[in-house]
Amino acid sequence: MANRLSLTCAPFDIRIEILMHLRALKKTKKDVSLHDPIGQDKEGNEISLIDVLKSESDDVIDMIQLNMELEKIKEYIDILDDREKEVIVGRFGLDLQDEKTQREIAKELNISRSYVSRIEKRALMKMFHEFYRAEKEKKKSGKKEN
Repeated sequence: MANRLSLTCAPFDIRIEILMHLRALKKTKKDVSLHDPIGQDKEGNEISLIDVLKSESDDVIDMIQLNMELEKIKEYIDILDDREKEVIVGRFGLDLQDEKTQREIAKELNISRSYVSRIEKRALMKMFHEFYRAEKEKKKSGKKEN
């Protein structure tokens, strides 16, 4: 539990250190460079603002991209019937839960694993065809605008 707490506090602590460093520099009216050292890592290497900002922004970009992809997937899930949705959401963990095996889903729905497999395959094909149709429409409308 302590490790989990320290991991979640680490980004906050880093931000506090950066703000303190920037405020100290501001008091002396000195320009701030992203390459100025702000401290040292565990191995004693100097850390600059650019190092910290770059790693955090990469994480933010990854999260934004993941959320955009999930939103797009959710659009295509709406074409599925309830059972297909339940299978796809469970199999791929789209409800922010862990992914489930076909066997686990079969047990929950009181159906055979092979039936879950068929439902999954059918649902993925429906989603693929809807995605393909939508992409084709985008290309058509893009050509009309030119």
